[in-house]
Amino acid sequence: MYIYEAQKLLRQKKITPTTILKQCIEKIEQHKDLNAFITLTIDQALEQAKEQDQILKTADVDNLPPLFGIPIALKDLVHTKGVRTTAGSLFWKDFIPDEDATVVKKLKKAGAIIVGKTNLHEIALGVTNNNIHFGACKNPYDPAKISGGSSGGSAVAVATGMVLAAIGTDTGGSIRIPSALCGVVGLKPTYARVSTKGVIPLAWHLDHVGPITNCVKDAWIVLSVIEGYDSEDPFSLRHRKTNTPDFDNFLSGIKMIKAVGEFFEKTDPRILERLNIVAQLSEKLGMIVDSQNMDWLKEAAAANGLMTQTEAATFHRQRLKEKPEWFSEDVRQRLTEGLQTTGSDYAFARYTQSLVKHRFKKLFQKYDILLLPTVPITAPPISGEGAVEMARRLTRFTASFNIAGLPAISLPVGKIDGLPIGVQLVSDVWNETLLLKVAHKLESMIQKTSYLV
Repeated sequence: MYIYEAQKLLRQKKITPTTILKQCIEKIEQHKDLNAFITLTIDQALEQAKEQDQILKTADVDNLPPLFGIPIALKDLVHTKGVRTTAGSLFWKDFIPDEDATVVKKLKKAGAIIVGKTNLHEIALGVTNNNIHFGACKNPYDPAKISGGSSGGSAVAVATGMVLAAIGTDTGGSIRIPSALCGVVGLKPTYARVSTKGVIPLAWHLDHVGPITNCVKDAWIVLSVIEGYDSEDPFSLRHRKTNTPDFDNFLSGIKMIKAVGEFFEKTDPRILERLNIVAQLSEKLGMIVDSQNMDWLKEAAAANGLMTQTEAATFHRQRLKEKPEWFSEDVRQRLTEGLQTTGSDYAFARYTQSLVKHRFKKLFQKYDILLLPTVPITAPPISGEGAVEMARRLTRFTASFNIAGLPAISLPVGKIDGLPIGVQLVSDVWNETLLLKVAHKLESMIQKTSYLV
């Protein structure tokens, strides 16, 4: 069920919050072997749903909050008052926050029903979600394959119907990668559009909070709730709220650029074929599509990786010093590498960040949308390559947009060998309205194209 469908049924009083929640609970039980959750809050969720059932009986349905009765999950590094928040780590295995993160406060105010905290790659520093402390989160299309990460549990929960939406975080691709590998929609908003207050950080200058959903409209619904300036968050930036996208309008005259070049040649050729089909569908929608060599994204991705490890190592330096054995091998390796980064190397990465932002600014003066793959491969085996190498491989096409702070969305485009794949759309900063509009129109076209579903 989509959120926008549930909203309509609830307001028509054809369904109750408890009915929706129980359907999700059935899916949680059915797919528990996928290990999507670290902590469940079913009892609290059922109590809230029953209270909302009573409210619905006499409510003015036109004034119900936007996420009234909607079951949602949270990545387990988002603070939840009174509920364990582990960050997938031994260091927080018994940590119970005394205050909700800003994003949780907004979700609760909007009527969302929180059903639990989802599995993630330890401290969010990785993309396999093979968490040795809480167990690997498995791909719903093949449990022998990774879910992707670090927001793997959130993507799996949405893909299997355990929830109607989930919150993830994205520092180098951690919303978009699992979304692509699990066949759902993942939106990384513009940097600082959504508050990170109360979210255990990975890299302060790269962390984004965003929704994982089953469709683009749902991503917009959740974004409209969680976005907004937060005076308590030192990284939050003031900007007007996203206008409601005109999902029914045509796209004539919108200029799209498809990324090409040597940097993209290490992609599964079947994924590139799908990318070309999406470009053709874009032209059918009236968009003007050009191709341009964008090999320079390689340097942007490398700088993002260096910044991620360095800032993560800075945040965790005391923990790494006192109890290094509490970190899994891959995470400890990356943190150790981060501690060894020189000041000049980090300064050059920040310089690269400025150059990348400037280059994208010029690009989006000429074009409206950038099209490229989300990931270069389908989900690899859980027992495959090491997590460190996998991080470099799977963030290849996502990390550039963290360092640039650009909004990016991953759309599912069918399956290869039974495993989902995704394409990525990117727009200029603060232009989620256009990004979501284009994504929705393409989503509709993709769903009408039988070999892409």
